[in-house]
Amino acid sequence: MDEARPNPRGEGGLEPPKRLPLATGDPAFFDPAALEQELRRTFEICQGCRRCFNLCEAFPTLFDAVDRNPDGGIGALRKADLGQVVAECYLCDLCFMTKCPYVPPHPFNLDFPHLMLRAKMQRYRDGQVPLRDRVLSGPDAIGRFFGIPIVAGTLNRLNRSPTFRRLAGRLTGIHDEATLPPFSAHSLSWYWKRRKPQGDCTVQPTPTTRGRIALFGTCYGRHYRPEIGLDLARVFEHNGIPVELVDGEVCCGMPKLEIGDRGSIGRLLERNLPLLLDAIDRGCDLTSPIPSCVLMFSRELPLLYPRDERVRQVARAFVDPFDYLMRRHAHGLLRTDFRQSLGKVAYHVPCHLRVQNIGLRTRDLLALVPGTQLEVIERCSGHDGTYAVRAESHAKAVKIGRPVVRRVAEFHPDHYASDCPMAQDQIHEGLGQDAPPPEHPFRLLAFAYGLEEDGR
Repeated sequence: MDEARPNPRGEGGLEPPKRLPLATGDPAFFDPAALEQELRRTFEICQGCRRCFNLCEAFPTLFDAVDRNPDGGIGALRKADLGQVVAECYLCDLCFMTKCPYVPPHPFNLDFPHLMLRAKMQRYRDGQVPLRDRVLSGPDAIGRFFGIPIVAGTLNRLNRSPTFRRLAGRLTGIHDEATLPPFSAHSLSWYWKRRKPQGDCTVQPTPTTRGRIALFGTCYGRHYRPEIGLDLARVFEHNGIPVELVDGEVCCGMPKLEIGDRGSIGRLLERNLPLLLDAIDRGCDLTSPIPSCVLMFSRELPLLYPRDERVRQVARAFVDPFDYLMRRHAHGLLRTDFRQSLGKVAYHVPCHLRVQNIGLRTRDLLALVPGTQLEVIERCSGHDGTYAVRAESHAKAVKIGRPVVRRVAEFHPDHYASDCPMAQDQIHEGLGQDAPPPEHPFRLLAFAYGLEEDGR
């Protein structure tokens, strides 16, 4: 399964990197001996290269383990050392997309994130994922209970109590200083039913957009920050693009991917597919305000289910919202009648946006606002799903995100923003709770356009 694949153009050929589907149907995929052999092969190549030393903690963990061995070899690493490298990887994909010189079609055939995902799937299959991680990777289940208005208000107040957080941390394994997003007393769909669409929305297609959007609201929209989806809709409708909310959606599956729970990913996919395909049939393109969800539908799921035409159809229709607006700008269909300057904006580019290889479209759109000065920060914030809230990895997450926090602080911005709300929380935590809150880029655009909020 993991044999080196020859480069049809030979060594030094110019064929671009190619992401291969995950070979979950191969009998060797879940074979522990085959997995260990591939881990050691890959780690041997990585420790000889070390270009990824400054990404996540997986690589320093590997290199330190190698350097502690007298012979400096991979063969002397214990299984526990291999497992610790896997545990430190949070599947950001940056090593594959930006650093590794040995990705397919190179004969070494390295895909470090996919190998880590394979190991995580093996770990989940063997029952080695703790209850805490299985609970944290189910945001819908958490949100359905804690999003009850009276429960949400009570828990939000308790989460601001250091005493409660210390006690809860001992019981749950969640770090008592990690930022936890406040629960919303009402979901995005609740607000959606009470909102008034803005602007004259007449469908105007372009060669790459159909001019009508179905919004995948995400777990964050349903349970934590419905305002992100509402702000997106206001900006799209101001630009003449009708927006409808996908009704009945569930989690995209990215949190389950991070712990290797392929069974849950499949079940979530089967619930979402009919809703998304129906929206496509009605003439909609698909989008989401959170890069992880866009990445899941457009890239990750097609690699997990490469033979499912339904998945490929959804992937073709799913697009980053800022990329969508900039595509339309190329055809003169983006309004640039901004009423407010944004001043100095520190803009953080999330990892799951960078690896989509679409360019910095959020930056490009914000730069259209007159009088706006941007400080663009292309570094990992360190949050990465549940990594930043787990007791054993919170300090490492803070260390990873420290350069981002420093860049924001030194810029002295009027606003700081990220497309990822979890990255926003991580930056805010680093700046200190007395710092002004972060803002999503869609909130900044709505402000720049002078759009009124819809009664929240």
